[in-house]
Amino acid sequence: MAYLQFLFKNRRFLSFGVLIAFFSAFGQTFFIAVFGPDIRAEFGLSHGGFGAYYAMGTAASGLCLIWAGKLIDRFDLRWVTALVCGALILACANMALVPAAWALAPALFALRLSGQGLMSHTAMTSMGRYFEAERGRAVSIAILGFPLGVAVFPALAVWLSTMLGWRMAWAAIAAALALFLIPLALWLLKGHSIRHRFFLARTATETDDADRDRPGTQKTPGMTTEAARRQWTRAEVVRDPRFYLLCFAITAPSFIVTGLFFHQAHLAFAKGWTLTWMASAFVAYTVGAIGANLAFGPLIDRYGARRLLPFYLYPLVLACLTIILFDHPLAAVALTLFLGLSSGGGQTLIGAAWPEFYGVLHLGAIRALVMSMGVGASALSPVTLGWLIDQGVAMEAMALGFLVYLVLAIASILAALARPAPRYAAE
Repeated sequence: MAYLQFLFKNRRFLSFGVLIAFFSAFGQTFFIAVFGPDIRAEFGLSHGGFGAYYAMGTAASGLCLIWAGKLIDRFDLRWVTALVCGALILACANMALVPAAWALAPALFALRLSGQGLMSHTAMTSMGRYFEAERGRAVSIAILGFPLGVAVFPALAVWLSTMLGWRMAWAAIAAALALFLIPLALWLLKGHSIRHRFFLARTATETDDADRDRPGTQKTPGMTTEAARRQWTRAEVVRDPRFYLLCFAITAPSFIVTGLFFHQAHLAFAKGWTLTWMASAFVAYTVGAIGANLAFGPLIDRYGARRLLPFYLYPLVLACLTIILFDHPLAAVALTLFLGLSSGGGQTLIGAAWPEFYGVLHLGAIRALVMSMGVGASALSPVTLGWLIDQGVAMEAMALGFLVYLVLAIASILAALARPAPRYAAE
């Protein structure tokens, strides 16, 4: 009953989070990869060649995200939303006009920055910032937009590409988004000024408490050290060794899942699965992601995200073992289910963990830095796996390498949780 009351009370703002996460799909790997065969055929590119352009665009978007992600800390969420949605519309329109292979890198850069980067960043940062006691539930609900996008948009892309061709498909997407995306998003943010004033009042109180705990000042009796450390700046965060241990771990899904999504056709061929069956199996991804989102939300509110953080990588371990051990067509369903469980659980946990570690006042800048690392991993993955495929390396061998990475990633999370926080350092 409490969960339903929370949904009803915050239905408009939660719907905003779901909407922005949902339409980030147009810049995500799983959607862009659908057009890969047509793009490669038109420009005469190999798998490795297209992967290289994709890597260049994605890597550049990750670097720009470090700067662009800070805008959400400085400007009204409504202005940021309109700007980000407008950028996504222009990026989709630009994809329809790519004149030659060399132009793919900047076109993909625009899509990756606006869609996969800033749309995702806006949805998750807004949920993490404006909810406190029920942050886990809010993040888990907004994140539902991501698996829903996986369920809806690949099939739409196939249909549009078949009916209109890949260029006109992107043009149709841009035209449709231009008609309703920004007005709908701004309507869902109606009344946001009241929410933001409450947030400013809350963070001002926490910042005052933190100031009283700095060297040479008197600490308020009964105030915890954790309260004094809540509002870290990005400059302070990058001096925290725990930050790098966590980032090493949370980039693992970005690298592994992106690579498997991008080269799903080769994986299906290697396993003897049809592409139609592989596409159908992604329904299990959506089921797993939604299930993990909804399960972890209340658990985060009860136990905290940090205590649960190591567990979201375990389904990814099972996904790698599935690739190594099984060839049966049902293994595709198990594989995508495990990928969904790990992705859904990770998005929810990570979205709630950063505020627990470092506070919410500079959350946009901190999340932008983290996302840039994840984007960098997702840029490296397609070209790396593509090169390994060209060298004749089996998917099972790659999955074994992924397992080693995951073992180290889980160990790094445990090390970060065991390590005490450094003393709060004033700038």
